[in-house]
Amino acid sequence: MTQMNQIAADYRNQGFAIIRKVIDTALIQETCKHVTWLTEKYPDLRPEHLHHPLIRNDAFWVRLITDSRLVNLAEYFTGPNLACFTAHYICKPPYDGQPVLWHQDAAYWSLEPMNALTIWLAVDASNTENGCLRMMPGSHRIPVQAPSLRTDYPNVLFSASDDELVSRLAAEAGIVDIELEPGDVSIHHPHILHCSGPNVSPTRRCGLDIGYIPTLTRITSDGLYLDPILVRGYPVSSINSYRRYPSYIPCETIPFDGHEQWNDQAEAFNRRVNFADDPVRTEPPIEVVQRMMTRLQEGTVKR
Repeated sequence: MTQMNQIAADYRNQGFAIIRKVIDTALIQETCKHVTWLTEKYPDLRPEHLHHPLIRNDAFWVRLITDSRLVNLAEYFTGPNLACFTAHYICKPPYDGQPVLWHQDAAYWSLEPMNALTIWLAVDASNTENGCLRMMPGSHRIPVQAPSLRTDYPNVLFSASDDELVSRLAAEAGIVDIELEPGDVSIHHPHILHCSGPNVSPTRRCGLDIGYIPTLTRITSDGLYLDPILVRGYPVSSINSYRRYPSYIPCETIPFDGHEQWNDQAEAFNRRVNFADDPVRTEPPIEVVQRMMTRLQEGTVKR
C-alpha cells in the first residue's frame, strides 16, 4: 500500500489515523510564537480556549490553516472544494492543563450534511504524561449522542458523552493514546469518541484542532462558526458566506516567513473568488469567543 492508502484504511477502519512529520520545524516554531502572542494578547482567556473567532483578522492563522500539506490531507478525504470552519488551539499549561472529556465533535457542530474532517496538528510533543488525545477505535460507526453538562470539575467543553456508553465501548474496542511529536498530525472522524487527559506534567501540551468541510456542507449554527475560510477551490452559491483573506497587519498577527508577500497573495485570492457578499462583522472576536464559551456551559452550541 502507498502511505495514503494505509492512512485511508486506518481512517475507514478505526475512525482515525496518524501521519508523521507533516509540518516542518520552521513553521512549528512560528506557530509556537503565535500561541505565545495570542496568550499575551488575551490574558483573560485560558490557553485551552484560543478559539477560531480570534482568527478573523489574523494573517498567520489563515496562512497556517491554508498550508498545502494540511489542505492536501483534507482534500483526500472530503473533496477538492474546501473550507475551514474552525481552528482552535488547545494549549494545556504545565501542571494545570484542563482535560477534554469523552465526546464526539459532531455533537457540537451544526453541519448539513455532517461531512467534515478534523486535523489535529501537534505544536508541542503530545504524550500520556501531558494529556495527549485518546481515541476509541471503531466508535465512529455509532450515531451522534447528545453530551451531558459536566461542571463538577474543570474541563474544556464543560460536558461529556454518557459514562455508560463510554465504558461499554471502551471495554469492547479499547483505547488508543495518540502520542505525537511537533509537526505530526492525527485525523479523525466527526463521530469518533475521543478525549484528552489533564496536563499534570512540567511541559506544555499545545495542538491546533482544525475542522475542514467541503463547500457543499452548510453551517447551520446560530451565531457560531461565523464566516468560514475558503482554503481550496470555489464556494457553492447560497451555501455559507466566506470571509476575505485578511491583510498582514502587525498588530493583528505575528511576523512570519513570507509575510512581505502575503498581502499581494491575499488580494489575488480575494479577487479570484469574488467575495461580493463578504459580511462586515463589527463584534470583537473576543466577544464571539466568550459567547461560544457561554453556550458550551449552557449546552446550546448545537442550536
